[in-house]
Amino acid sequence: MWETLTDHLEVIWGAVAACGIVILLTPAVGGMARMLGVVDEPGARRLNRRAVPRLGGLALFFGIFIPALAFLPLGRETKGLLLGAAVATLVGAVDDFRGLAWWQKLGGQVTAAAIPAGFGIWVHRFTFPVLGAHALPEWVGIALTIIWIVAIMNMVNFLDGLDGLAAGICAISGATFCLIALSLSRPEPAILAAIVFGACLGFLRHNFYPARIFMGDSGALLLGFILGALSVQGLLKTAAVATLLFPLLVLAVPIIDTSFVVAKRLKYGRPVFEADRSHLHHRFMNIGFSQARAAVTMWAWCAILAVAALSTRFLAPHAHGVWHTWRTVAVGAIGGLAFAASVYMVYLLEIVKLANPRIRRREAEAREAARRSA
Repeated sequence: MWETLTDHLEVIWGAVAACGIVILLTPAVGGMARMLGVVDEPGARRLNRRAVPRLGGLALFFGIFIPALAFLPLGRETKGLLLGAAVATLVGAVDDFRGLAWWQKLGGQVTAAAIPAGFGIWVHRFTFPVLGAHALPEWVGIALTIIWIVAIMNMVNFLDGLDGLAAGICAISGATFCLIALSLSRPEPAILAAIVFGACLGFLRHNFYPARIFMGDSGALLLGFILGALSVQGLLKTAAVATLLFPLLVLAVPIIDTSFVVAKRLKYGRPVFEADRSHLHHRFMNIGFSQARAAVTMWAWCAILAVAALSTRFLAPHAHGVWHTWRTVAVGAIGGLAFAASVYMVYLLEIVKLANPRIRRREAEAREAARRSA
């Protein structure tokens, strides 16, 4: 009991410390970025109307790294995770400073993702709701872990195109992973997830519309790396039923966004890593949403999906081999709400667009402007 209470206190204090450090450190990082000329200028694909410093990921890194050293035991897995986070942040910072070719950036991401796998954070088994747990050979588990972490890094990076969007969704994901990890008796991933939540919350103080600083690739790759590694360390390594479902639901918004964008680029024969304005947040803007409204709408969608993941874990409709009626009904209702929210998003982004020729014309003009500026 006392150990559980201590874990909960460390979760709370870790989140508070991370939030405070990022709030205090971000303005200094923004000033340094301006001095170094690391700013995002307004452009055809940019939504900002003035020059905004990036490199906010450095504040996020220290806001995560310092509380992690204070509240986490420096075991083998923690060392691998923090070292990989440092490499991911460095790769992103170099890209923010001077730009990297896609293959250089991908190579850096693979290097970062391989570090926690080398320190023991890899998928030992997959647990399916019906089929049960299945152990994986080490080389398969390590390869899947690296692919998963690199994928989440790029998904968060793709999502970071709107003031406060990526930070808000990563905050929701961190809080959700924290609660699930605690319920699975995984205190270390829970504490780190809480630290990520606090850091993102602190960053939103400066990053929500109108943003005074962007997290840049340094922040997007850092948060994507940690969320990807946490989903392996805290969820996929356990033998709990449906743990495969949790990260897919919690990270559904960046997964859907990336899948949609990649499919569209392949459809039109464009390079996968070529920037454009076909992301979900751009589409919200095209149908007339403000930046703040678009970000909050996507936060709400992510939060509903996160609640669906939490309900699956905490309500447990099929516990101890017995189906519980009221729990099943509650989980079904929450799942129906999550499905309805997703259908509504499709309605907003597809049906509304098809019904309004001005929106279709605006999207075509945006694609043409992006093509000319590329």
